Amino acid sequence: MDERRTGWVLIVVLVGQLVFLAIQGARAGETRLEAIGLRLLGPVARGVSAVPRSFSGMREDVKLRDSLLAENRALKSEVEELRLRLLRLSDVEAEMLRLGEALRYPTPPAGRIRTVDIVYADYTSWLRSLVLYTGGEPARVNQPVLSPGGLVGRVITVAGPYAKVQLITDRAASVGAMIVRTRRQGVVRGGGRGSGDLELDYVPLQAEVRPGDAVLTAGIDGVFPRGIPLGTVVSVQPGGQLFHRIQVAPAVDFGILDQVYLLDYQAVPPRVTEARPGANP
Repeated sequence: MDERRTGWVLIVVLVGQLVFLAIQGARAGETRLEAIGLRLLGPVARGVSAVPRSFSGMREDVKLRDSLLAENRALKSEVEELRLRLLRLSDVEAEMLRLGEALRYPTPPAGRIRTVDIVYADYTSWLRSLVLYTGGEPARVNQPVLSPGGLVGRVITVAGPYAKVQLITDRAASVGAMIVRTRRQGVVRGGGRGSGDLELDYVPLQAEVRPGDAVLTAGIDGVFPRGIPLGTVVSVQPGGQLFHRIQVAPAVDFGILDQVYLLDYQAVPPRVTEARPGANP
């Protein structure tokens, strides 16, 4: 249908050109014939010149329509994916609520936190430590010390308004830890090589561990509550016949600390942890 219409347009153009040439070649009545020719050829020429513009506009419309259709399909796919994620999250939330209601599990009390100043920092020796000024309210031995990034360490000595803190990067420090993704537990220790890194020990070779895994306190050491960020796994290597050798980057940048937080958390009393089966209470 389009080819037939194009052919008719060409025929009209040719006829118009012949009439125009006849008008130009006529000697008598030239003005009247020329006016008639212009009246005949003007609309035809205008229509012919509009044909390319109309085709160009149609092409642009087709391109715009295709672009809108593709964008619409992409948005529909994204909406469906978000709905599926929402359903999965709703299922997880419902499962957590159901388990919590069934178990009636009371979480250990964490208490309040208070800000204290760092008055001395030892980051260079093997014994990595801080000295805090706690003011009128003294600290307690084994009291957890935090920063906005995660766990800093624990109080090991108290002298009036001052308290000494063992950092988790100290080679003698140890913290019960847990890999968030797999819930696998282990023990985080200071790297002991002056690098400031941590090591996650006692994770069996058959356990899955990947770089990027988040590590939190497990709450199994009797000192620190569960859920405080410790760091992120940066490398995993076979460390022996039984366990991985796992390097962990600390969650805290110890080089920028000027204040820390003391957590009012009651550690497990030593007489409870050291009690032996069958001993008299």
